[in-house]
Amino acid sequence: MIQLIGEFDCKLDAKGRLMVPSNLKKQLPSVEQDGLVVNRGFEKHLVIYPKKVYQDIVAELSKLNQYEKKTREFIRFFTRGATELSLDASGRVLLPKSLLEFAGINGDVVLACQFDKIEVWDKAAYDDLLDNEPDNFANLAEEVMGNKNRREEDGR
Repeated sequence: MIQLIGEFDCKLDAKGRLMVPSNLKKQLPSVEQDGLVVNRGFEKHLVIYPKKVYQDIVAELSKLNQYEKKTREFIRFFTRGATELSLDASGRVLLPKSLLEFAGINGDVVLACQFDKIEVWDKAAYDDLLDNEPDNFANLAEEVMGNKNRREEDGR
């Protein structure tokens, strides 16, 4: 499993191209041959996946019951705008204009690694998000990570 680490401040050029930072590119050794996929995040941001990770997600989605309306809606919205990316000779990727508009991204961005994906945020929106950290992060951690049922299911 890929384990991406780091947070990177970047700038888009006038054409919407993003230079993949060298420290991030080192964590993605097969990106030049396999490629990447970008799509909408659950909030107003984008998510970049190594292509293999995205293919695994799509394989899971294909197992869902598509006769259920909520499932169809989720799949439709989750995959909306998904686009394959490839690095150019200079190590840049061209982000689709429609996705940049969705996320309100136009210049300064933050790439925030999260397990096997990279969130792409408008820098100001990301800063606002982090400025709104819960008053008691320890309570949130207990609620999310201290779930007794989850520990029992995992055998811990």
